[in-house]
Amino acid sequence: MARIRIAACQVNSVVGDLDGNVGRILAALDTAEAAGADVAVFPELAITGYPPEDLLLKPGFVEDNLEALHKLAARTGRCAAAVGFVDRDRDLFNAAAVCAFGTVRGVYHKRVLPNYAVFDEQRYFSAGVAPLTLFVIGGVPCGVSVCEDAWAPAGPIAEQAAGGAELVLNLNASPYYRGRLAERERMLATRAADASCAIVYVNQVGGQDELVFDGASMVLDADGRVVGSAPQFVEDVLVVDLDVHPVFRKRLVDPRGRASAPALTMHVVTDRPAPTDARWPARITAAVDPVDEVHGALVLGTRDYVTKNGFTDVVIGLSGGIDSSLTAAVAVDALGAAHVHGVAMPSRFSSGGSEADAARLADALGIDLRVIPIEAAHAALLEMLAPAFAGRPAGIAEENLQSRIRGTVLMGLSNKLGWMVLTTGNKSEMAVGYSTLYGDTAGGFAVIKDVPKTLVYGLSRRVNERAGRAVIPDDVLTKPPSAELRADQRDDDSLPPYEVLDPVLEAYVEGDRTAGELVESGFDADIVRQVVRLVDLAEYKRRQTPPGVRVSPKAFGKDRRVPITNRYHG
Repeated sequence: MARIRIAACQVNSVVGDLDGNVGRILAALDTAEAAGADVAVFPELAITGYPPEDLLLKPGFVEDNLEALHKLAARTGRCAAAVGFVDRDRDLFNAAAVCAFGTVRGVYHKRVLPNYAVFDEQRYFSAGVAPLTLFVIGGVPCGVSVCEDAWAPAGPIAEQAAGGAELVLNLNASPYYRGRLAERERMLATRAADASCAIVYVNQVGGQDELVFDGASMVLDADGRVVGSAPQFVEDVLVVDLDVHPVFRKRLVDPRGRASAPALTMHVVTDRPAPTDARWPARITAAVDPVDEVHGALVLGTRDYVTKNGFTDVVIGLSGGIDSSLTAAVAVDALGAAHVHGVAMPSRFSSGGSEADAARLADALGIDLRVIPIEAAHAALLEMLAPAFAGRPAGIAEENLQSRIRGTVLMGLSNKLGWMVLTTGNKSEMAVGYSTLYGDTAGGFAVIKDVPKTLVYGLSRRVNERAGRAVIPDDVLTKPPSAELRADQRDDDSLPPYEVLDPVLEAYVEGDRTAGELVESGFDADIVRQVVRLVDLAEYKRRQTPPGVRVSPKAFGKDRRVPITNRYHG
């Protein structure tokens, strides 16, 4: 039996920040070396950040990334570092380098390139075809693979195990969505058990535009048991002592993974483990509540989008409603109360209760609140437009002027004071177009863009439960939702109740089911026709909205690419 000490280093890379990313990697490597690790494993494309997208079309960027890799490699010693970078030959490759003793000891090219959901790696990379090799690290034969390689049942992990690997180092940039962690663990457990091979899964952490990478790195033994795991949404160096038994022992009694292929070539990096005085204590992070998990993703995604783009402060229009209340609470958790500014912009249609709720929320959160009434601006615009509107009854155009005035006020504050505007629309509203273009959609980042209304309520209640007090006022949680753009307006005047609407939206948007299929499955035909029509009509609006945190398997953005000009409404 061999024992290898592994450091799973989930770092928060910034796309394009090559020097900064190398610094983050080296800081984690220092921690790994201080712990006596034999190998430190880093995420996919950790040097460039993930996804680099069209930066890869710049030859200079690719060359700079290679230079950064060699600077990093020069700093390595006995503790090997497996790190993601972009390699180039006749084409570009999503690659992993094994570095030790000051040099790059070998390179692996990712073989399975995802081209679905938010992934479009086939646009940039070629799949690896070079013969597989193994690296002996700490006396243990190790394979290397990258992210999607692990999801292929007969892919590189199975091949490396059949060729003699007793441990596979799997580098990842796997975006978060609700339920994803459990899916990953099931897949990795199956892959390890089938191959009779231990797996180190290391995932990136941090926000990148609409994507959030949740970390949650883990180490599994050859039976598929998790023997070490890191938390979600924070940088971490997980150190695990892994006992590695000769694979033939398991395969003699379990034919899964029984060697049926020639042995792979092995490159020796270190032929024995580093001397250690004692076993490193095991650490397994417990799973968090599913609602808390979504909250963590929203906080991390918001913090990184704001700060990585050079902002310190944000501003939010506080209406006294549930959406702006939750957005403000997330922003405070992400940035701190001193960096969050609320603006109440009442009109004659704003209820006294809503104004009071906005004030109570700001007080509970400890944030700055400014009151800027918009009645005078609204009256002036109505007067200015009266000749053009003459002879037509008042309606949505007059209502939406209020929202557009509020958007203008917030963007004015942003320009003057350097604050990023956080918009407050949720996924249910975005889906059916229940928003005003250039009004409540105007801003820099849409925090709850991928959160359906029913989950907005669940997250808001959880905010209060965690605080042990009514941070979000009870009236906000109980009053009927309303845009308050006309007298006595309620959302359910024009939309189905959200508990009815959200399941239809989930099936249509995330499930890609047709209207006919929805009706066949039991949804009300009239509601389906209404919802499908609204979703399809609102596509042009969604294309003009800011990015927001992705927390579902299919968000509006990179995930869902539906033509605006489209006559299929099946």
